[in-house]
Amino acid sequence: MSAVLSFWPLAVVCALVAAASCAATGMIRTLLLQFHILDRPNARSSHSVATPRGGGLALLPLLLVAWLLWQADAIDHPPGFEIAVIGAVWLVLVSWLDDLRDLPAIVRLLGQALAVAVALFAMADAGPLFQGLLPPLLDRLAAGLLWLWFINLFNFMDGIDGITGVEAIAVGLGLGLVAWLLGLGSGEIALPWLLAAAVAGFLVWNWAPAKLFLGDVGSVPLGFLLGWLLLLLAARGAWAAALILPAYYLADASVTLLRRAARRARLWQAHREHFYQRAVAGGHSHARVSLAIAGCNLLLLGLALAAAWGYAWPALAGAGVVVTLFLLLLQRWSRLGLESPGD
Repeated sequence: MSAVLSFWPLAVVCALVAAASCAATGMIRTLLLQFHILDRPNARSSHSVATPRGGGLALLPLLLVAWLLWQADAIDHPPGFEIAVIGAVWLVLVSWLDDLRDLPAIVRLLGQALAVAVALFAMADAGPLFQGLLPPLLDRLAAGLLWLWFINLFNFMDGIDGITGVEAIAVGLGLGLVAWLLGLGSGEIALPWLLAAAVAGFLVWNWAPAKLFLGDVGSVPLGFLLGWLLLLLAARGAWAAALILPAYYLADASVTLLRRAARRARLWQAHREHFYQRAVAGGHSHARVSLAIAGCNLLLLGLALAAAWGYAWPALAGAGVVVTLFLLLLQRWSRLGLESPGD
C-alpha cells in the first residue's frame, strides 16, 4: 500500500517537471533564435529548414536540479549519484562547446571517457556489472567501453524529429518500472521517471515538424545519464532488462557502424545511413517513423518487465525477434515510399 501511496507525490512532481521543461525549452529557443544558433540543412541532414539547436541547455539543467532536489532528503543515494550529476554537467560544457566550435572527434571522445572513468570509479559499491563473469578490472573496463559506445550511439541516433524524445521516455519509464517491480531504492525508481518527464516537456518542441533540436549539448549528457541508470540496473542483477530496453538503438547504431566499417568509411563522419534515416528518405515522415519506434519500444518495455519477472532468456529472445523484424520493416520502408506520404 505504501508503494501505491508514494506514487502520487512522484506523479505530481513529474508533471511539474514536464511543464517546467516545456516552458524552459521555449525560452531557450527564443534565445537561440536571437543569437542565430541554428542547425542549417546540408547533404547529410534529414531536415530542410534552418532550426535552432541547443535544446539541451534547457533540458539538462532542469533535469539535474530536479534530481538533486528529489534526492536532497533521501536516506540512500544510488551508487555514484553525485558523480553522475557532475559528469553530466561536464559533458554539457564540453558538448556545448562542440555545438559552437565543432571540436575534433578525439577531444570529444576524451572528454566523454573522463566522465565515464570517474563515474565508474564512483560506482564501486554497485557490484559487478557483468554478474561476476569477468574479473573486477575487466568488468569495469568492459562496462566503460559499453557506456562510451552508448553515449555516442545515443548522439548518432538523434537525427529526426522526435526520435530522441521517444527513446529516452521509453527507456526512462522502463527503468523506473523495472526498479519498482524489483523493489529497488526510491532513487532508482524516481530518477528515470523524472528524466522521462523532463524529456517529455522538450518533446513538445521537438515533435515533427521540430521547432528546436536537442544538439550535442543535450544528446551526449542525456546518453551519459541513461547509460549510468542502465548499468546501475544491470549491477542490481536485472542485466537482461537493462539490455532489452535500449535494444532498438543498440541494434540500429551497431549494425550501421559495422556496415560503414566494412566499407572503410569514416566512422565519426555524419551520414544518413541509419535504418530510421533511410526510412525517412524512402518517403515516410519523421512523425510516422518516430511513432513506429515508440511502438517497438513499447514491446521492448513489456519484454524487459518479463525479464525482471524471471523470464530473462525468453525475453531476450523475444527482444531479438522484435528488433530484427523492426529493422526489416525500416529497411522495407527505405525502398518503398508511402502511397500517400505525410502526416
